[in-house]
Amino acid sequence: MFAFDEKVVLITGAGAGIGAETAHAFAKAGASVMLNSVSGSAESRAKEIEKQGFPACFIQGDVSVEHDARHIVAKTIEQFGKLDILVNCAGVVCGGNVEETDLETWNRVMSVNATGTFLVSKYAMPYLRESHGVIVNIASLVAVKGVANRAAYSASKGAVLALTKAMAADHLKDGVRINCISPGTVLSPSLEGRIAEETDPETAYRGYVARQPMGRLGRPEEIAAAVLFAASEDVAFMDGVNIPVDGAGSL
Repeated sequence: MFAFDEKVVLITGAGAGIGAETAHAFAKAGASVMLNSVSGSAESRAKEIEKQGFPACFIQGDVSVEHDARHIVAKTIEQFGKLDILVNCAGVVCGGNVEETDLETWNRVMSVNATGTFLVSKYAMPYLRESHGVIVNIASLVAVKGVANRAAYSASKGAVLALTKAMAADHLKDGVRINCISPGTVLSPSLEGRIAEETDPETAYRGYVARQPMGRLGRPEEIAAAVLFAASEDVAFMDGVNIPVDGAGSL
């Protein structure tokens, strides 16, 4: 779909779901990819990509920890010599309204989703300035639309969206573009796990589907395609934009 030959892409949260599919998509489009995850889950994804004949590497680290965020970027530069595209995909989801959400959960969600996006972007920016690169942040439909039982998650993704626009304004003259993708509900391994934990998984699944006007859940590869679009030089006139890929959920 898009060509990324000789580009180096760093993807956080690449162990499964949207992040993993995005890594595969960039690799197939010609890029060298660095896959990050807080556990070792992205290592097998990197090996899969390598077996397909594409350059890929794995770096473990927690994006919410400043030392780790700095190391993730440094390892990418050490391995590939530059950085052209950063995809901030690492994230955690929790349920609950403000009364039900304890402070520890609130802090964890904000630290990974919002602070993690800030930290990796912070340490990637000097290299992206050199390459006139791109950041694509993964926000969510909940950043622009109220969804029940998602107080902390909504706040964190609203922060990601606002940070996207702030960074785009700050770094416009540096030649670094920053855009944002806001998915609706996507059938990822994370969601499948949460559904399986419900008392009635079938009813829970139908509830998630019912929130989507299209009558189905999104697929990780659909979000990955939007990420490649936002990162492509073919749309270099697009900056500071939020792209909803949400099954018409924001209508």
